[in-house]
Amino acid sequence: MAESHYELPLPSFDKGPKLLIVTAPFYRDIADGLLSGARATLESVGATVEEIEVPGALEIPAAIGMAGRMSDFDGFVALGCVIRGETTHYETVCNDSSRGLTLLGLSGHCIGNGILTVENHEQAAVRADPDRGNKGGGAAAAALHLIALARKWGGPREGVGFTRDILMAGESSGGQTA
Repeated sequence: MAESHYELPLPSFDKGPKLLIVTAPFYRDIADGLLSGARATLESVGATVEEIEVPGALEIPAAIGMAGRMSDFDGFVALGCVIRGETTHYETVCNDSSRGLTLLGLSGHCIGNGILTVENHEQAAVRADPDRGNKGGGAAAAALHLIALARKWGGPREGVGFTRDILMAGESSGGQTA
């Protein structure tokens, strides 16, 4: 029996989102397949897309973190590929790039993780191919779903945190210490 999985329908947007695709093109053919799938998915919802390349998977979270602080993107798509080699470097790159993206996501960044972690080039090629695995398109879709949630739940909040309307110890009503 063939394995199957459910994919959520893509969200729709009144105003197309702006996304940054960050790609580590160490394996250029794999990166190109991932990019093709991501671009097609983002184009289908009217997204505006910018693309940058970084040297490797470990640099992807740093680039997204910088862009999140310094620019106005609604979301991010992380694309790359790590293929197991003969050393423990594979585990380090897989774990740390994933951990970095997770921490950014938990801090509010809308990120689709399309960094493949595979045993060999053949596995990567199947997953990157937009007509087969389409993991680039899947990462773009994940970012779009998170952007839709952020827009649903976002907006200005009032009354959160401390305000100067509260008298602090030692202050009089004029804000001066006694």
